[in-house]
Amino acid sequence: MQQESLIEYGSRRVIITITAIFCALLEIVDTTIVNVALNDMRGNMGATLSEIGWVITAYAIGNVIIVPMTSWLSQQFGRRNYFAASIIIFTVSSFLCGNATTMWELIIFRFIQGLGGGALLVTSQTIITESYPPEKRGIAQAIYGLGVIIGPTLGPPLGGFITDNYSWPYIFYINIPIGVIATLLTLQFVRSPKYGEKRSVSEIDFLGIGLLALMVGSLQFVLERGQEDDWFNDSTITALTVTSVLALFFFIWRELTYKNPIVELRVLKNGNLRVGTILSFIMGFGLYGSTFIIPLYTQGSLGWTATQSGMLMIPAALTTAVMMPLIGKMLEKGVPQQYMVASGMFLFFVFCFWGYKIITPADTGSDAFFWMLIVRGIGMGLLFIPITTLSLSGLKGQQIGQGAAFTGMMRQLGGSFGVALITTFMARRNMMHRSDLVAKLDTNNPDVINRVNGLQHSFTAKGMDPHQALNSGYKLLDYSITKQAATLSYMDVFLYLGVLFLICVPFVLMVKAKKAVKLDPSAMH
Repeated sequence: MQQESLIEYGSRRVIITITAIFCALLEIVDTTIVNVALNDMRGNMGATLSEIGWVITAYAIGNVIIVPMTSWLSQQFGRRNYFAASIIIFTVSSFLCGNATTMWELIIFRFIQGLGGGALLVTSQTIITESYPPEKRGIAQAIYGLGVIIGPTLGPPLGGFITDNYSWPYIFYINIPIGVIATLLTLQFVRSPKYGEKRSVSEIDFLGIGLLALMVGSLQFVLERGQEDDWFNDSTITALTVTSVLALFFFIWRELTYKNPIVELRVLKNGNLRVGTILSFIMGFGLYGSTFIIPLYTQGSLGWTATQSGMLMIPAALTTAVMMPLIGKMLEKGVPQQYMVASGMFLFFVFCFWGYKIITPADTGSDAFFWMLIVRGIGMGLLFIPITTLSLSGLKGQQIGQGAAFTGMMRQLGGSFGVALITTFMARRNMMHRSDLVAKLDTNNPDVINRVNGLQHSFTAKGMDPHQALNSGYKLLDYSITKQAATLSYMDVFLYLGVLFLICVPFVLMVKAKKAVKLDPSAMH
């Protein structure tokens, strides 16, 4: 009888795990799947480039607002009910996004989709962590990590394939059958934990909710739109930056002094979680930053299609998938986490330095990227699971959900900071490299004169008149300079991103020496 109940519990745990991974995948794939379809959406909706950017911004803002509140909402409505409601909101808003007829409809539905999706990610992590006994938590995080690492990589090729072969609404419609199945499985198999009591309406921290939404909403807007709107030269960006800083100050004061805070900041007293949130931010910076930069380079400089750029990332994602269970086993056998995280950061540096070396303005074949991206896949595997298990290792009961919310939010914010800073950095470096290259083009230099004359002769031979041929020669030279400046900017991004991770290696190794960071698997109940 006892054996039967163990088998039943084991099979229920497998179903819960699969449901949670699918939900995490749904959320993360939707973060990047839209990127490759923006052009088609813009054409259909008659939108400007800045308007279509809101399709990504609105989703990210909804995501980041809801993530820190998930632990409290789970307690308020029950884990199972809240998780199922989030899946339903995500699924229904996916259908509405596909049916949107105006730009603002699409933006509003994407914001609602972000509110539903943010909860899926963190609640999935908490459900998986709580479904496994302490000694199996490493494997549990490995399984969950598959979704988080592979998701951003699957988005672009899947989005490219659907957009090229069908039409852009189908990138939203594919969520519907998965959402329906996930809802039914959640209602059937997921259980709400016993701890935690509901608050009455009078006890709810509405001011905390408002300050949190204002803080992260403003910050996310600044990060997403800053480069396009010229940062602090734009009054809206400046006003929202000030708003975000003030809201952060009053939010921290409110949460530390209110009896029933919406976000339990005191959980950050745990040294492991503090270290884990910082490392999660850095990992998000690298994960989303590199997922953003590689397709941008292959499509912008090498002229690849969205599908080709996305497919390039798949071997690395599969490498991470293979690595996850191995790393889970290593954790179970007691391999120190700081060595694994340091190794992951060093491998990420190797990946970046490799990228810095192979990028050229000429056509680079996909073979050149293969091993470089495999190294990235191994590095990401070594980062994700040790960081997550380290973060949650000293937490118990509802603190696991609160800790998962912090690491989830920091990973998302790290990604937003990464994309925003890379975009700004590239724009500035591009201008600098272009100025340097143009300054070297002395019109009295015999090499420059010969090059222009050669181009003029080439165009004249194709039937152009001499004046038109000379203008075309100058245009081609200008195009060559632009391409070279862009390539040098990509090289700089890879180099600086790699150096950032290399600098972190000694700090990670030093952190472990402090007793606060000691991993105690038995504390994970």
